[in-house]
Amino acid sequence: MDIIVQKLVALGTPALVLVIAIATTGLAGGAAIVSALAVLGGPLGMLGGIALLGLTALTADALARFGLDRLFAGVVDGLLAKGRTVEQIRRDVQSYPISRSMKRRVLERL
Repeated sequence: MDIIVQKLVALGTPALVLVIAIATTGLAGGAAIVSALAVLGGPLGMLGGIALLGLTALTADALARFGLDRLFAGVVDGLLAKGRTVEQIRRDVQSYPISRSMKRRVLERL
């Protein structure tokens, strides 16, 4: 058990996401892994699940390195640079299933 935990720790946040997805499938062995990756990948299937775990690793690394506020600011600045209007971003943020405090922080950045 300790060896497995050490390997999962080395994989970081994506390993936690995968373990939780595996636990929710109700399956065992290789079928549980394949099913969990397919669920995480949505319409893109197992390959989408693998890509999502990679994106999770990048996001977790960015959060650890720069912090949530700087990451929010960078995304908002990038959206504005791509031509999105402040009102479009505001509407999108209001519809996101995130906490009020997170919405407030993003909207303050606008």
